[in-house]
Amino acid sequence: MDEQELMRGRVYGADHEDAGPRPGRAYAQLIGGPLDGLLLDVTDRPAERASTAVALPTELAAFGPGGRAVYGPLDTDGRRFVWQGDTP
Repeated sequence: MDEQELMRGRVYGADHEDAGPRPGRAYAQLIGGPLDGLLLDVTDRPAERASTAVALPTELAAFGPGGRAVYGPLDTDGRRFVWQGDTP
């Protein structure tokens, strides 16, 4: 995915009326699962956590409201996170 494609996506957790990426922020693409295709803002993610998974609250996960979709980094550059499953 090139930078121009990335900037057209919707950001996880952003207000629906203004869900596009913002200049000066860093994003990872979410791949697979209920949040497939969304972007995750990783701008303030500490370097020591770059290789750890994130559990993102979403009603779209298998456990419904209160559930989380778990995504982990696909590669070392942290630009893509792949779905690993859902958790309550």
